[in-house]
Amino acid sequence: MVSVVIPALNAEATLPQTLTALVPAALEGFVREVVVVDGGSEDKTCEIADHAGAEVITAPPNRGAQLRAGANAARHPWLLFLNADTVLDAGWEREAAHFMERFDRGTSRHAAAAFRFALDDDGFAPRLIEGAVRLRGALLRSPYGEQGLLIARRQYDKVGGHRPLPLLEDADLVRRLGMRRVKLLSTRAVSSAARYRRDGYFRHALDNQRQRLLYALRLAPRQAAALRGER
Repeated sequence: MVSVVIPALNAEATLPQTLTALVPAALEGFVREVVVVDGGSEDKTCEIADHAGAEVITAPPNRGAQLRAGANAARHPWLLFLNADTVLDAGWEREAAHFMERFDRGTSRHAAAAFRFALDDDGFAPRLIEGAVRLRGALLRSPYGEQGLLIARRQYDKVGGHRPLPLLEDADLVRRLGMRRVKLLSTRAVSSAARYRRDGYFRHALDNQRQRLLYALRLAPRQAAALRGER
């Protein structure tokens, strides 16, 4: 049924919760394998993934390259790309299965599905960010990588899969799928707010939007990463 692909780099603090949320779906046979693609972690990320029964492979520390490597290693007809600091709400597999059934029957106009963005923090700022992401999703149908992406293998291969980009690999794939062909599910994907707290909520959100604007202006993602100071 579903292969879950998780790119990871020094994710020992968050990966256990991400994997634990997949256990009920695995026990039901809905999730058939989990592939953790490690980008060179120096902590216990690989050990945690291995003890949880995930397949662990390695790839260069590049999100696009890691996601592509995970997809290549996956063996099942549906792929779920999920961040190592994102926890799906209980029962997520039921809504996912409904979407998959419609796609397989040819009765859905959507090419892929993503979950509802949420942050694991209290207060006004995280709720405001969540609301802004929901509004953006309703208008553009272009989810963030933090929302996960559920896609049939044949559809993924049809558009060429992930490209080895250092960032904006999610936007690049969605653009090739067709922005309005991604269905937004109601189940939450709850992401760690650690980066928002570290950088400041509004600064981090503005930086994300700046990168998206640069991409929309067709500035290459590698150039955008250089401007952001990433490798």
